[in-house]
Amino acid sequence: MAQLSKEKRSKIMSAIHSKNTKPELMVRKYLWRMGFRYRLNYNRLPGHPDIVLRKYRTCIFVNGCFWHGHNCEEFRPPKTNANYWLSKIEKNKKRDKEEHQKLAEMGWHVIVVWECQLKADKRDKTLESLAFTLNHIYLQDHSVSYPRREEETEYEIAAEPLNGRDDG
Repeated sequence: MAQLSKEKRSKIMSAIHSKNTKPELMVRKYLWRMGFRYRLNYNRLPGHPDIVLRKYRTCIFVNGCFWHGHNCEEFRPPKTNANYWLSKIEKNKKRDKEEHQKLAEMGWHVIVVWECQLKADKRDKTLESLAFTLNHIYLQDHSVSYPRREEETEYEIAAEPLNGRDDG
């Protein structure tokens, strides 16, 4: 493999964006098609989550396997300037963990979707699982439980029959 000049490598690296990546667009299009409404890169929350679903109090981060050090077959440690990159990736992982903890303390659910989970063979299952998880979160957070009095043994009558008759 040929070595790239410093200028060429810089040009390649500057072309890598953190917003509107292909994996992020896949997730966003799926969510929109399934009826989920969201905000993008919400800067009022720690970590500026890629997707924020306020109704579900959920933040979704769509992470690249290389940049966030995912332990999968897609992650290959760099061969050149390895110490710099491995240090940078470790800092990213530490920062991600801290931001996720801050969000959890604020009452937000955090979901991380990895780039490798959006490959063609796994994409449908991953996206369906994401929708299932969001619906589960919503139902769990919005369920109502009514406390029951311990001395109550029978149900009380909520309404009396009309004109004292039972035949309705």
